[in-house]
Amino acid sequence: MARSPQKSLTYAGSGVDIDKKDAFTESLDSMLRRTHTDRVIPNPGGFAGLFRLDYRARLFARNYKDPVLVACCDGVGTKVKLAADLKVFDTVGIDLVAMNVNDLIVQGAEPLFFLDYIATPVVDTAFLNDLVRGIADGCRRSGCALLGGETANMPDIYAKGDFDLAGFCVGVVELARVQKPTRVRVGDVVLGLASDGIHSNGYTLVRNVVKQAGLDLGKVYPEFDVASGQPNGKATGSNKKPRTRKKAPGTPRTLGEVLLTPTRLYADPIVRLQRGYPVKNIISGMAHITGSGLAGNLCRALPPTLDALVDTKSWPRPAVFSFLQAHGNIPEPEMWRVFNMGIGYCLIVRPSSAQSVAERLTKLGETVYQIGRITKGTGQVNLE
Repeated sequence: MARSPQKSLTYAGSGVDIDKKDAFTESLDSMLRRTHTDRVIPNPGGFAGLFRLDYRARLFARNYKDPVLVACCDGVGTKVKLAADLKVFDTVGIDLVAMNVNDLIVQGAEPLFFLDYIATPVVDTAFLNDLVRGIADGCRRSGCALLGGETANMPDIYAKGDFDLAGFCVGVVELARVQKPTRVRVGDVVLGLASDGIHSNGYTLVRNVVKQAGLDLGKVYPEFDVASGQPNGKATGSNKKPRTRKKAPGTPRTLGEVLLTPTRLYADPIVRLQRGYPVKNIISGMAHITGSGLAGNLCRALPPTLDALVDTKSWPRPAVFSFLQAHGNIPEPEMWRVFNMGIGYCLIVRPSSAQSVAERLTKLGETVYQIGRITKGTGQVNLE
C-alpha cells in the first residue's frame, strides 16, 4: 500500500517556481522589443510570435515573388560548461544566434526571426538576463527579431550550475537565388572570412586540453595578442565587437576570455553583399565552417564532379589553435578535422567577381583571404 505524504507538496517545494519563472518571462519584453521591426505584429499574451513576410511601410515595400522559407536549429555544445565555470553568459547567447544565422545565410537567405530554448535547474534571473541579453544582441546585429522562446525549469534533469541552450531561426530567400552546388564551376575562387577564434565547435576537446595540461582559465598567457588572440597582432576585422565584460583598451585577455570569444556573426555582411547584386547572383556557393572543419564543410557546397583546392598557408593561423595544439599534443590532421583553424565562413565566386566581392566584404568589416580554387574532382576538399 502506498504511503500518504506526511506534508502537502507543492511545485515550488519540488524545485520549480512558477511565479519566479513568470516574472522573469514578463521582464524580457524590453529586450525583445529592441530586436523588433515593423514586420513583428504585437501579440500580448500570445502563445506564439507573429511575423509579417510581405509588408509595406511608408518609405519602402518588400514583397516576394516566389519566397522560400529557410529554417534551422542549433545549440552551443559544451561551450556552455566553460561559460558556467567562468560565470560569463552573455557571450554564449551571441554564440547561440551565430550558430543558427550563419547556417541560414549559406542558403542565400536573410534571417527573419529567432526563438530560443533555455533549460536550467533553477530560475536564476541574473544568469538568465545575461544570457537573453546576449541572444538579443546577436539577433539585433544579425537583422532578425527575437520573437520569444521557452525557459524550462528542470531541477531533476540538470545539476546545480548546469544549463543548456537551443536556438531556432527562420529566414527567407527568393527561389531563384537559393544556393545550389550546381552553380559551382571549374576555376571559381574560394574566399575565406576570418573567424574570431574557436567559435562554438570542439569544446569537449578544448576543455580536455585545459584539464589535462593543468591550464589556468584566469591566467594571461604570453602566446596571445592583447586584443584578439591572433598571431603577430593581426586582428580578424570587426562587425561590431561582441558584448563582453568591459575592459580598458590594451588590457591583456585571460585564457578563459579567449576561449569564450563568441562565434562571429556573418549574417549582416553576407546579406548586404547579396543586396548589392539585386539582379546578378555572383556567389556560386557558401559554407559555414563548423564541426568537421574546413574540409568537412566546404565540400557540402561542391557538386560530385568538382574539388576545392585550399592553400592552408594563405591566411594566418590564430594563436589560440597553436596554443591548444601544443598543450594538448593534438595531431595536425585532428586540428583540421575539429576546428575552423581561422576561417569561419567561405564563399565560392567567379574569378571575375573575386576582387570586387572581397573589397565589398572588407568595407563591411570582414577580413577576407583568397584561400583556394575549384578544380575537376570528386566533391572533395584538398588541403595543401
